[in-house]
Amino acid sequence: MRGRREPPEIIILTTFDSDDHILRAMRAGASGFLLKHTPPPEIMRAIRQVAAGEPMMSPAVLRRMMAYVAESGADPRRARARGLLDRLSDGERAVAALVGRGLTNSEIGKELSLSVATVKAYVSRLLAKLELNNRVQIALLVHDAALDD
Repeated sequence: MRGRREPPEIIILTTFDSDDHILRAMRAGASGFLLKHTPPPEIMRAIRQVAAGEPMMSPAVLRRMMAYVAESGADPRRARARGLLDRLSDGERAVAALVGRGLTNSEIGKELSLSVATVKAYVSRLLAKLELNNRVQIALLVHDAALDD
């Protein structure tokens, strides 16, 4: 059996949708978080989307996370997150900020006038430099740093 070079992508399918459960799953590296009532076609779409490197959340979960981010004040993780992001070049930081906004590689490329291949290279460098597993973790780090404040 050949070993995997990268860890597998994880999608959480659960009945628990509390902020704590969602955040713990995302921080642990989950690329998706779906609630148990998600219709099977949406689960299949999530699998394809996550396999393509894009995060996926149930709409209800996404609304909770947006509300959580909007309501959170001074987060104790902010200084750590900003310290990590300070290691990045200006280009890497710009890509990280757009990943934090939930943009796809194609959308980031259009926003920054870069090819999709260049954006993918930036995302790969971000993952390596920040020692993260996926773009969801990049987005959480960007939100922890409150770059949009």
